[in-house]
Amino acid sequence: MEERSQRFTKVERSWILYDWANSVYATIMMAALFPIYFTSLAGEAGDVWWGVGSSAATFIMAFLSPVAGAVADYRGRKKIVFSLFFILGLVGTFCTAITENWRLILGFYVLSNIGFAGSNLCYDSFLTDVTTRERMDKVSAWGYAMGYIGGSTIPFLAAIALVMLGPSIGIDNAAAIRISVVITVLWWGGFSIPFFRHVRQRYYTEKKSGHVVRETFSNIWRTANMIFQDRRLRLFILAYFFYIDGVGTVIKMSTAYGATLGLDSTGMVLALLVTQIVAVPCAIWFSKLGERIGGLNVILLGVGIYCVICTLGFVMGYGTEEGFLTNRQALGIFWILAVLVGTAQGGIQAMSRSYFGRMIPPERSNECFGFFDIFGKFAAVIGPALYSVVKTVTGRSSMAIFGIILLFLLGGALLVGCKKANPDMR
Repeated sequence: MEERSQRFTKVERSWILYDWANSVYATIMMAALFPIYFTSLAGEAGDVWWGVGSSAATFIMAFLSPVAGAVADYRGRKKIVFSLFFILGLVGTFCTAITENWRLILGFYVLSNIGFAGSNLCYDSFLTDVTTRERMDKVSAWGYAMGYIGGSTIPFLAAIALVMLGPSIGIDNAAAIRISVVITVLWWGGFSIPFFRHVRQRYYTEKKSGHVVRETFSNIWRTANMIFQDRRLRLFILAYFFYIDGVGTVIKMSTAYGATLGLDSTGMVLALLVTQIVAVPCAIWFSKLGERIGGLNVILLGVGIYCVICTLGFVMGYGTEEGFLTNRQALGIFWILAVLVGTAQGGIQAMSRSYFGRMIPPERSNECFGFFDIFGKFAAVIGPALYSVVKTVTGRSSMAIFGIILLFLLGGALLVGCKKANPDMR
């Protein structure tokens, strides 16, 4: 049994539970079921419009992040800003289920995505309010772990069952997905109640008597200067930009890469479900390992695992292209890759969040996480473009996936520089 001092407090548990609550949106609305439903309504150009809507939400939120962060750092404003984004996310999500007009659905999805991303920005910054610097790794990792169990597994399996079994009880696929959207709203909203009840802003900046807009943008400029003049923060956030882009690219391109190699789609979907399950204990294991060897070393370990993933992905693709691997053997490697991704994915994200949280002033956490969010958002651009360029030049998907290793090597090199600049911080 752990000592009482090592148990999660009510505030920590409430913060962790929000990851359990909101991850259902990422799984059902962004990744799995809803994109398929939208493209079926929008027709031949559905995937194009989906990409436009997703990009629009990303760019809008990228520009909103530092402004929202600066406002939220004032006394008593963080929960208000969080609530506004939270309500926008829930209402936008619900509205996608009450119309079949694909243009309206796309507009509501963009609003819901902005709400989801904005609430996550505030949620991340609340990490400095809910726990101590010494416990940030543990609390952050448990947030990701519970997210994988909650939103990424339980309601997702329920939604899949509804889609598969719906026709036998008179529910077609479209109706089943709309019901899944409503489940998303209820799950997200219901499990967020403890967060609203128990999580409070402890650190803040006082608003001066001057012009609010001028003061807000002055704070943004001051925070940007602080980040880029502090060598530790500058190196870390640049490293994060590269390696988190690689992480996102591996997630986004995995099934598309497998499909180009002719792998069985059902087998790939099941393998990705294994990724979610493996990620739960591994995210927690990363935090425990961080207590022994330091957070930055654990992030470097995650980067190293992703280098192995890119190398093994190349072997799988090259073997399939050259014909010395059968599709069944290649699918077996894909399953190994899924386990490796699950090993590192949650851990590297959780430890990045907590390590950054320990480096920044807690009273300006929302502003700082606003810039952290910007780098994460725009990092989603380079990897897929790099994949496409390498594939076009070489004509080989295997070389394209191997090219992603460049992002991890750059990120790793910058992390080593951050470690040298900050030798006393674990």
